This record gives sequence, C-alpha cells and structure tokens, in this order.
Amino acid sequence: MIKKFLIERLSWILFFLLTQALILFVSFIDSSIPLQSLLYIVFLSLIMFIFFLAIRYAKETKFYMSLVEREDNLDLSNIAHPDSPFEKIVDNSFTNQTILMRKIATEKQIALEQEKDELLSWIHEVKTPLTAMHLMIDRLNDEKMKSNLMYEWLRVHFLLDHQLHQKRLPFIENDLYIERIKLEDVIYPEIKTLQSWCIHKGIGFDIELEEFEVFSDAKWLSYIIRQLLTNAVKYSTSSDILIRNYQKNGQVFLEIEDFGRGIHSRDLPRIFEKGFTSTTKHQDNASSGMGLYLAQKAAQSLFITIQVQSELDNGTIFTLIFPKQNEFLHIKSM
Repeated sequence: MIKKFLIERLSWILFFLLTQALILFVSFIDSSIPLQSLLYIVFLSLIMFIFFLAIRYAKETKFYMSLVEREDNLDLSNIAHPDSPFEKIVDNSFTNQTILMRKIATEKQIALEQEKDELLSWIHEVKTPLTAMHLMIDRLNDEKMKSNLMYEWLRVHFLLDHQLHQKRLPFIENDLYIERIKLEDVIYPEIKTLQSWCIHKGIGFDIELEEFEVFSDAKWLSYIIRQLLTNAVKYSTSSDILIRNYQKNGQVFLEIEDFGRGIHSRDLPRIFEKGFTSTTKHQDNASSGMGLYLAQKAAQSLFITIQVQSELDNGTIFTLIFPKQNEFLHIKSM
C-alpha cells in the first residue's frame, strides 16, 4: 500500500522537490541570497514533508485498506468511515451499487423460489395421471404391449423423480428423518419398481443380503440406491446385477455390481462431477451427467461414502459404506 500511495501522490512529491530545487537554484545564481541558510531551510522543509507524508499515509489509506481487505460480498459494514470528499464519493457509489445489487438479488431469489415451487407443484400434479396410467397398463392383456408401455412409463417416472429430488437437494438438511433401517426394506421396493425395465432388457438380480440395520433417512437412501440401480440396468444387457452386503470393523458395506459396459479408468475420478458424461461414448444422449452427482451429494448429507471400481467392458461395482452408528450419532449431534 505504501508503494501505491507514493505513486498516487507522485505529482505532489515531484512538485515539492522541484520547488526546493528551484529555491536552491535561485540562491546559487543570486549571490545576495545566502546558500547555507537556504540549505538549512530546505533540509527542515524536507523533514517536515516526510512527516507530513507519513501522517497523510495513515489517514488517507485507512479507507482504501478497508476496501482491499473486505470480503467479496454485499456487506459494507467492515469499510472504514470516509473522511475526505473523494472518499465519500466512493463510499456513496459503493452503497448505492450494493443497495441495487441486493434488490436485484432479492428479486431473483423470489423468482427462483416461485419457479421451484411451481415446478414441484407441477411434478406432484403429473404424478396423479401417471398413477392412473400405471393402473390402466396393469389391466392390459397383451403382455408385449404391457411391457413396452410400462418401460416408457418408468422412464417418465424416473425423469420426474429425478427433477423432484434435484430441487429438494439444496434443502436436504431440513428434510432428513434419521432412523434405523433394514437395507432389504429399501432395496426390494426399488427392484420391484425396475421390474418391467429389467424384463425388457433381460436383466435379473442376484441378492445376498444379511439382516443389517443402518442409521439413515429412508427416502434419501432409497434415492441413492435407485440411482445406482438405474445406472446398473441402463448400462447392462442380459446379465444379472449382484447386490450384497457385509459388515467390517463395525461398518456396513453395500455393494451393487453389474456386468455392463463399465467405466474407463480416465473417467473414474470424474463420474461424480456435475454434468459429466462418459468420454468413451460421448454421443450417448441417454446420460444427463446428473444422477451420480446428485447421489453423491445426498450421500454426503447422510455421511455415506460411495466407492466405485470398474473396468471398461467388465462391469462396475458401486459400494456404499455406512458410518458406524456411534460415529453417525456423534456427527449429527455436533
């Protein structure tokens, strides 16, 4: 800041030095003016000018230092009180711009909340005819037609469910209800929902579940498992999906293994990034790049770790690692 202050006041400093040089020059060419006395006066003036600069530096940079140190937000409470007229101009400009930005931000936030509420309301309204459509499909006698329609119905159902949870995810902390859950009580309903899709693709399930209980939120845990099962079914054909759990060091592990196309090693570090799709089949329009991202975000709120092992064309294993019960209760109480 000292360097910037000196650069800002460079013209004043040069003016002072040139003035002192001019006085000495006049004394040099005019023998009637004592040079020694003027040198003494110039020396004292220089000392006083240095003290003057030091005082002005402390006074003038206080306001601007507070601008440099302030955080990049709309809070102006940490800005020093302006003293000079120019500082007041800057302060008034900051204040007016901040008020305008706060007003715009509030209006945008209100519009965003309204849009979110309207979308959630629309999703809930659409679920009613979807439920009726499901009942109508169940009454069909043509099994082939029934299977095809159920497959398309399931795709629409998952798209709506995806949007619903995506809008709720930023407020997941307000939506959690932690309880003891048996994993089979969560997994079997999700498999049943996928039944028509699995029949359509010739996929079965090989389930090996022990009766382990975990502390979690049933709704959001179902959503995480739904995303992993959906991915497994989407990228598999005519093969079984293995689901098993086990306990190790007081932690419950849940594995979902498929034998589909797998994930390239270069993609593994990025599969949980927002919007990321495979680089192997980048033209695949079926992938939105949001499913695993949202599953990971939900898992973090439940203190669940998701690990993945995969080889290209050799399938994928997703592992959910649940926290120890004591650790979970300790973390939630903090």
